[in-house]
Amino acid sequence: MAARVEEPAIEVIQVPEGRPIKMWTEGVPVEEEARRQLINTARLPFIFRHLAVMPDVHLGKGSTIGSVIPTHGAIIPAAVGVDIGCGMIATRTTLKAGDLPDKLHPLRSAIERAIPHGRTIGRGRRDEGSWENPPELVNVLWAELLPGFRRIIEKYPRLKETNNHKHLGTLGTGNHFIEVCVDEADRVWFMLHSGSRGVGNAIGNTFIELAQADMRQHLANLPDRDLAYLEEGSVHFADYLEAVGWAQRYARSNRTAMMANLVAAVRRELARPFSVDLEAVNCHHNYVQRECHFGSEVYVTRKGAVSARQGELGIIPGSMGTQSYIVRGLGNAESFCSCSHGAGRTMSRNQARRRFTVADQERATAHVECRKDREVIDEIPMAYKNIDAVMNAQRSLVEVVHTLRQVVCVKG
Repeated sequence: MAARVEEPAIEVIQVPEGRPIKMWTEGVPVEEEARRQLINTARLPFIFRHLAVMPDVHLGKGSTIGSVIPTHGAIIPAAVGVDIGCGMIATRTTLKAGDLPDKLHPLRSAIERAIPHGRTIGRGRRDEGSWENPPELVNVLWAELLPGFRRIIEKYPRLKETNNHKHLGTLGTGNHFIEVCVDEADRVWFMLHSGSRGVGNAIGNTFIELAQADMRQHLANLPDRDLAYLEEGSVHFADYLEAVGWAQRYARSNRTAMMANLVAAVRRELARPFSVDLEAVNCHHNYVQRECHFGSEVYVTRKGAVSARQGELGIIPGSMGTQSYIVRGLGNAESFCSCSHGAGRTMSRNQARRRFTVADQERATAHVECRKDREVIDEIPMAYKNIDAVMNAQRSLVEVVHTLRQVVCVKG
């Protein structure tokens, strides 16, 4: 008989004049500032049942990253954030580790040439993180998105002059990445992380500002102005639902386009033919949607969390130098069928830059073909929580299907 896996302990914070907070954080650190931020959110009058907190929890803007926020009759735009629909896509290939070249730098360079990444601004220069002339697939995907975008800009013309068409199929900056990985059976996977790019950022900021403007007379009563919310039935609420839904579709298409270009780039570089789309996963981890939980229809905002319904596949990445996981949801009702979206930071980007050196980055990523310079020190593995501890804390939320280790990593 198989040994029974002990359920992780769930910390429960009872919030006076608010809803309880349930935390899957056994064995992982949680900042006091993040706890205070969670309590502020739990005191909002429209929170449904309780907040669910994932083990990658850390301080965010307004609301805590790594939290699941179920609401009745209202949505907090800043909780969804400005990288609307940010998430992951991964696909297994028929390649084996031995099919990859001994020297991986040319493969990384080929991927970097195929997919715009990073950002250049100022002095009239073209943003190298966008397309100058989008490829045909990007044009096709944009044509599918364009009718919805036109409806949005009819009401909000300022969104027309955003990076939209030319950002589709591009990576961005920060913690966004493209990786070639190998699983426990030496099978090669492609995986990447990105969201709704410039247009999603503009949509998010527009509705954060509108929520704050609508609540101007009530902001003093909120613990944080970034908890300003839109009430169901209001014009801006309906418009936000339309715009955020569109941005989430854009983000999914963005990842689809990048994956296609990633596959094409690797095919050009390798002599061996291969197939893809085996066990493909494409999931958001910054988004809001209407769902049914505990017999009620509610809006669920996952701010740095992934849907983990029974049998549903998801992706939990580590950091640049640690393993990542393809997981299957266990449908844990108390978590609103959710799991973490990664390891979660233990320090800010500025703290990481001050604390670590290029030499530290080189040691931490010695086994990965990736950039090793001052511009990526903020993404050093030591700036993140221990991914093994994070996975152990959520063993009642997901089961591991595949363990991936990266061999190539492209950062923006």
